[in-house]
Amino acid sequence: MPDWLSVITLGIVEGITEFLPISSTGHLLLTQLLFSRWLPMQSDLFNVVIQSGAVLAVLPLFPDRLKQVCFSWQERQTQDFILKVGLAFFITGVGGFFLEENGFTLPDTAGPIVGALLVGGILFLLVERSVGSQPTSSEITWKIAILVGIGQLVAAVFPGASRSGTTILMALVLGLSRPAATEFSFLVGVPTMLAAGGYKILKELADKANGGAQEDWGLLALGFLVSAVVSFAVVKWLLAYVQTHTFVVFGWYRIGLSLVMLLFMAF
Repeated sequence: MPDWLSVITLGIVEGITEFLPISSTGHLLLTQLLFSRWLPMQSDLFNVVIQSGAVLAVLPLFPDRLKQVCFSWQERQTQDFILKVGLAFFITGVGGFFLEENGFTLPDTAGPIVGALLVGGILFLLVERSVGSQPTSSEITWKIAILVGIGQLVAAVFPGASRSGTTILMALVLGLSRPAATEFSFLVGVPTMLAAGGYKILKELADKANGGAQEDWGLLALGFLVSAVVSFAVVKWLLAYVQTHTFVVFGWYRIGLSLVMLLFMAF
C-alpha cells in the first residue's frame, strides 16, 4: 500500500475514534498491528500529531463556549471554567512529562490494548446502569476537574482505555450530565493533545538536528488534515447523540471488539 494511502487510512481511523469513547490510540495501534502487511507501524509522533488534528477540529463545534472564553474572560464564571480546564490540563501535563522523561512508550502488542478496551466497556455498562435516570448537574466542580486530569493520565498509560471514555466515565460517576461531561472532556483534550503534539515535534526537531530519526512532514500533515476533517463530522454527530442517548452502545462495542480480538489472538 502506498504511504499516502496508509496515512489517509490511519487519519480516518483517528478521526472516527478520537472522541468516541472507544480509544483512538487503541484503534490506531490495533489497526497497524493487525494489518502490518499493508499499514506499517507509525511513530509516536505521528500518532500524537494526528490526534492533535482531530482535537482542533472540535473547536468550531463549541461556538458559545469559545465566545465566552474569548470575550467574557473577565467574568467570574468564565474564569472559574478556565481555571478548571487549566487544572485538569496541569495534572495531565505534569504526569505526562514524568512518563515521557522516564522513557514510557506505547505497547507493541495487542494484549494490553484489548484488556483496556474490555474493562472500559464493562465499566460503561456498570456506570450507565448505576447512574440510570438519577438527577444530574451541568456544573463542573473542582473534584470533576481533578479526576478528568487523572483520567487522561490513565488513558495515556493504558491505550485502549480511551481518553474521552475514561474522563466521561469519571464525570458521570460524579453526577455530571452526559452533554456537560462530553463537552468538558473534549475541551480539556484540546490543550492536552496540542501540548503533547508540540512536545513531540520539538523533540523530533532536536533529534533531527543531532542526526537522529527523521519524520516525513508531508505525510504527517496529510494525516493531520484527514483526521481533522473526519473528526469534525463525527463529533458533530456525537454531540447530538448524547442529548438523548446513553453511552451503553459504546460499552457493548468495546466488549464485542475486545472479544473478537481475543479470539483472533487465540487462533
